[in-house]
Amino acid sequence: MFTDRVTSLEHEGAYAVLAQAQALEAQGRDIIHLELGQPDFPTPANVSEAGIQAIRDGQTRYTPSAGIVRFREVIADYAGRQRGIAIRPEQVVVSPGTKPGLFFPPLALVSPGDEVIYPDPGFPTYSAVIKVTGGVPIPIPLREENSFSFDLDVFDAKISDRTKLIILNSPSNPTGGVIPFDDLKHIAEQAKKHNAWVLSDEIYGRLVYDGLSVPYISAFDGMQERTVIVDGFSKTFAMPGWRLGYMIAPVALAERLELLVTHSAGCTAAFTQIAGIEALTGPQDVVATMVAEYSRRRDRVLELVNAIPGVHAQKPQGAFYVFPNVKSFGLSSKEIARRLLEEAGVAVLSGTDFGPGGDGYLRLAYATSMEKIEAGIERMAQFFSGLH
Repeated sequence: MFTDRVTSLEHEGAYAVLAQAQALEAQGRDIIHLELGQPDFPTPANVSEAGIQAIRDGQTRYTPSAGIVRFREVIADYAGRQRGIAIRPEQVVVSPGTKPGLFFPPLALVSPGDEVIYPDPGFPTYSAVIKVTGGVPIPIPLREENSFSFDLDVFDAKISDRTKLIILNSPSNPTGGVIPFDDLKHIAEQAKKHNAWVLSDEIYGRLVYDGLSVPYISAFDGMQERTVIVDGFSKTFAMPGWRLGYMIAPVALAERLELLVTHSAGCTAAFTQIAGIEALTGPQDVVATMVAEYSRRRDRVLELVNAIPGVHAQKPQGAFYVFPNVKSFGLSSKEIARRLLEEAGVAVLSGTDFGPGGDGYLRLAYATSMEKIEAGIERMAQFFSGLH
């Protein structure tokens, strides 16, 4: 009845678990939510006010499909300074949210039968879009012993002249890992050798800790002309409901991406773009405050999780997720996550919601209050004590 493009699609784990948790709450259960990767901070007041004022000013009409010219100029300047590269406004395509940036570049680049390399575990939209385009998924494991960077031996064995696209995500969802400079340089050299494009999902680029500087693949020689940068406002500026993101690509590809926006969403709301201008050009102290609080929560999560017998977690370098190893209990991640929700009232995600390579792990989001984090992990500790 339906095409292969949609019959292979599955729910995103976070939304599925949220629905299950809300169903239990409707029955009167007390559920602690550690499943959603959504900042608990409000959108900065100056950003909200800019969007509200734009609505008052009548900025509620169509905009150019690629985005308001001033916004594209601001993004080009901001993103270029962040990555140490020169970006022209014509390379920028604004989108309603960041997910179009994960769908449209593969739609423009990948033909049926082309191979696409992506991280496993990784954000589930990666594998979904590969299937939708008719590409051949080539998962590369992220190894815990390698700080959840690519297994470069597997990567080298899998990449070939059939590889059309390499999808990267650093800092990573679900692991919080950052691809080290040397690993990223190796990936860049292989991409050039095999004439592959790179789709670099950098949505968590400013959410890093301990003074770490994130390396960007577009900054390596010869990579800007084969890299699509995808970024947005949901995480850094606590704007998930504003639906605002952007793609940065070579001009010829950006023109194709603009057409995909034209024939899908049409354009991105004017008032959200005006709020985005304020986010990028206004005071950045709120971002620094949020990152400092995330870092404090991360350290507390690690302290509590690693005190649970049979559970251990690496220190994530970025994003707002901890990816603890629960293999010692001999149960699948899916079973543990299900029982944590039903028996302990704690909503977390199974590592397998991010691919087969996530089995044996759980994803905990610390984008919530310290009080809820501590209460949730206390319930987890009691649950796991009953499994031994």
